[in-house]
Amino acid sequence: MKTNLHPSDYRPVVFEDLSNGFRFLTKSSIKSDETTKWEDGNEYPIVKLHITSTSHPFFTGQEKLIDIEGRVDKFRARQEAGKKAAEEKAVRAAAAKKKPAKKAKTDETKSVPLSEAKKAKTEK
Repeated sequence: MKTNLHPSDYRPVVFEDLSNGFRFLTKSSIKSDETTKWEDGNEYPIVKLHITSTSHPFFTGQEKLIDIEGRVDKFRARQEAGKKAAEEKAVRAAAAKKKPAKKAKTDETKSVPLSEAKKAKTEK
Protein backbone atom coordinates (compact mmCIF):
# COMPACT_ATOMS: atom_id res chain seq x y z
CA MET A 1 0.00 0.00 0.00
CA LYS A 2 1.08 3.57 -0.65
CA THR A 3 2.09 5.58 2.37
CA ASN A 4 0.83 9.14 3.04
CA LEU A 5 -2.07 8.62 0.64
CA HIS A 6 -4.86 9.84 2.92
CA PRO A 7 -5.08 13.33 4.42
CA SER A 8 -3.62 13.74 7.89
CA ASP A 9 -6.15 16.36 9.10
CA TYR A 10 -9.14 13.97 9.21
CA ARG A 11 -11.21 15.27 12.14
CA PRO A 12 -14.82 15.77 13.35
CA VAL A 13 -16.66 18.54 11.46
CA VAL A 14 -20.21 19.93 11.79
CA PHE A 15 -22.21 20.31 8.56
CA GLU A 16 -25.23 22.65 8.59
CA ASP A 17 -28.05 22.74 6.03
CA LEU A 18 -28.93 26.41 5.45
CA SER A 19 -32.38 25.67 4.04
CA ASN A 20 -33.76 23.92 7.14
CA GLY A 21 -31.15 24.36 9.90
CA PHE A 22 -30.37 20.63 10.23
CA ARG A 23 -26.86 19.98 11.60
CA PHE A 24 -24.85 16.78 11.85
CA LEU A 25 -21.39 15.85 13.10
CA THR A 26 -19.15 13.60 11.03
CA LYS A 27 -15.49 13.21 10.16
CA SER A 28 -13.98 15.09 7.24
CA SER A 29 -10.78 16.72 6.04
CA ILE A 30 -12.57 19.78 4.58
CA LYS A 31 -11.09 23.17 5.47
CA SER A 32 -13.18 25.68 7.41
CA ASP A 33 -12.41 28.96 9.15
CA GLU A 34 -15.64 29.01 11.18
CA THR A 35 -16.30 27.01 14.33
CA THR A 36 -19.41 26.16 16.34
CA LYS A 37 -20.23 24.65 19.70
CA TRP A 38 -21.79 21.17 19.43
CA GLU A 39 -24.24 19.44 21.80
CA ASP A 40 -21.39 17.73 23.69
CA GLY A 41 -19.91 21.13 24.62
CA ASN A 42 -16.88 20.85 22.31
CA GLU A 43 -16.12 23.32 19.53
CA TYR A 44 -15.82 21.95 15.97
CA PRO A 45 -15.25 23.46 12.52
CA ILE A 46 -18.54 24.12 10.68
CA VAL A 47 -19.31 23.87 6.96
CA LYS A 48 -22.53 25.47 5.67
CA LEU A 49 -24.36 23.74 2.82
CA HIS A 50 -27.27 24.88 0.65
CA ILE A 51 -28.77 21.41 0.35
CA THR A 52 -28.36 18.05 2.12
CA SER A 53 -30.28 14.78 2.27
CA THR A 54 -32.75 16.40 4.70
CA SER A 55 -33.79 19.06 2.18
CA HIS A 56 -33.21 17.40 -1.22
CA PRO A 57 -36.46 16.40 -2.99
CA PHE A 58 -35.09 12.96 -3.91
CA PHE A 59 -34.65 12.03 -0.25
CA THR A 60 -37.66 13.90 1.15
CA GLY A 61 -40.15 12.82 -1.51
CA GLN A 62 -41.44 16.38 -1.79
CA GLU A 63 -41.28 18.51 -4.90
CA LYS A 64 -40.07 21.80 -3.54
CA LEU A 65 -37.89 24.34 -5.24
CA ILE A 66 -34.89 25.56 -3.31
CA ASP A 67 -33.37 28.55 -5.04
CA ILE A 68 -31.10 30.50 -2.74
CA GLU A 69 -29.02 32.25 -5.39
CA GLY A 70 -31.75 33.09 -7.94
CA ARG A 71 -30.56 30.63 -10.57
CA VAL A 72 -34.08 29.60 -11.58
CA ASP A 73 -35.17 33.21 -12.03
CA LYS A 74 -32.11 33.95 -14.16
CA PHE A 75 -32.80 30.87 -16.29
CA ARG A 76 -36.46 31.81 -16.80
CA ALA A 77 -35.49 35.38 -17.75
CA ARG A 78 -33.00 34.07 -20.35
CA GLN A 79 -35.62 31.67 -21.66
CA GLU A 80 -38.21 34.46 -22.07
CA ALA A 81 -35.65 36.73 -23.77
CA GLY A 82 -34.78 33.92 -26.17
CA LYS A 83 -38.44 33.38 -27.05
CA LYS A 84 -38.96 37.10 -27.69
CA ALA A 85 -35.84 37.27 -29.87
CA ALA A 86 -36.99 34.24 -31.90
CA GLU A 87 -40.43 35.80 -32.40
CA GLU A 88 -38.91 39.12 -33.52
CA LYS A 89 -36.60 37.29 -35.91
CA ALA A 90 -39.55 35.40 -37.40
CA VAL A 91 -41.50 38.65 -37.87
CA ARG A 92 -38.51 40.31 -39.58
CA ALA A 93 -38.02 37.26 -41.82
CA ALA A 94 -41.69 37.31 -42.83
CA ALA A 95 -41.49 41.04 -43.57
CA ALA A 96 -38.33 40.54 -45.64
CA LYS A 97 -40.07 37.83 -47.71
CA LYS A 98 -42.89 40.20 -48.62
CA LYS A 99 -40.56 42.95 -49.90
CA PRO A 100 -38.73 42.36 -53.20
CA ALA A 101 -34.95 42.52 -53.01
CA LYS A 102 -33.44 45.87 -54.03
CA LYS A 103 -31.14 45.77 -57.03
CA ALA A 104 -27.91 47.73 -56.97
CA LYS A 105 -27.79 50.59 -59.47
CA THR A 106 -25.03 50.24 -62.02
CA ASP A 107 -23.31 52.55 -64.43
CA GLU A 108 -24.50 51.37 -67.87
CA THR A 109 -21.18 52.06 -69.55
CA LYS A 110 -19.00 49.91 -67.31
CA SER A 111 -21.55 47.68 -65.48
CA VAL A 112 -19.93 48.68 -62.19
CA PRO A 113 -22.00 49.60 -59.14
CA LEU A 114 -22.90 53.29 -59.23
CA SER A 115 -21.11 54.09 -55.97
CA GLU A 116 -17.83 52.76 -57.36
CA ALA A 117 -18.36 54.61 -60.65
CA LYS A 118 -18.81 57.89 -58.76
CA LYS A 119 -15.61 57.22 -56.79
CA ALA A 120 -13.71 56.60 -60.02
CA LYS A 121 -14.99 59.88 -61.52
CA THR A 122 -14.04 61.91 -58.44
CA GLU A 123 -10.55 60.39 -58.34
CA LYS A 124 -9.81 61.45 -61.97
